[in-house]
Amino acid sequence: MNLEQIGSITFIGAGKMATAIAGGLIQSGMRKEKVNAYDISKESAAQFTKVTGVEVEFEMRRAVENADVVVIAVKPQSMDSALPAISEYINGKLLISIAAGVTIEKLQSLSKCDRVVRVMPNTPALVGEGVSAYACGVGTTQRDADITELILGAIGSFCSVSEKQLDAVTGLSGSGPAYVFSFIQALSDGGVQAGLTRDVASKLAAQTVFGAAKMVIETGLHPAVLCDQVTSPGGTTATGLSVLENRAFKGSVASAVVAASERSEELGRK
Repeated sequence: MNLEQIGSITFIGAGKMATAIAGGLIQSGMRKEKVNAYDISKESAAQFTKVTGVEVEFEMRRAVENADVVVIAVKPQSMDSALPAISEYINGKLLISIAAGVTIEKLQSLSKCDRVVRVMPNTPALVGEGVSAYACGVGTTQRDADITELILGAIGSFCSVSEKQLDAVTGLSGSGPAYVFSFIQALSDGGVQAGLTRDVASKLAAQTVFGAAKMVIETGLHPAVLCDQVTSPGGTTATGLSVLENRAFKGSVASAVVAASERSEELGRK
């Protein structure tokens, strides 16, 4: 299957993530004529058009009635009003939701649509380096999963999980960029305290994280193995790691993931 076989795709909500996905699809070869979007925000619409070259509709019905795939990209608290408003126009279509915490069961109930896929992307999708996890509802087909993977592949990598695992995905990769940004800032702050200028420290910190992540991905080695390879007995790295371990660095990060996952689960019950 290729992008042309997806048919037409409409985004309900033209915010940053919808813009990233649409932009990725167009850069990957999907014709602009196959992409549409709806949003009530003129600011979001203008940015969507600037990035994708696609004019945004301001009437929801016109945006969805001729679409083959509908990506619902509104805030979770807006689902109760957005989905019922388009339910009669999306019956039989593939509905993909990127709203955190909203279950497939609720999405099906609100939309009256059987073919529902729930996705958790993350913000590096904005630069084509996202990682997304998706879960298919019982009414979907293998073709629906293939379509979802084609769409997600336009903004990075992806994996398939069970729906009950999506809260953990939210806590890890959904919220994870913020943890990494915080770590980069901390590395930079340490560099400044040690005598570097801010611009040099920030560049070194960001590239160090990028390079280290690339090593994990491309070597396939466990992070602990890579850590051992760079740690000499009694050396500088061992000294720095000792400080991190004394302050429960790994445990704190793991606890943050668990806490965010639990919060995602709580939000899904509201």
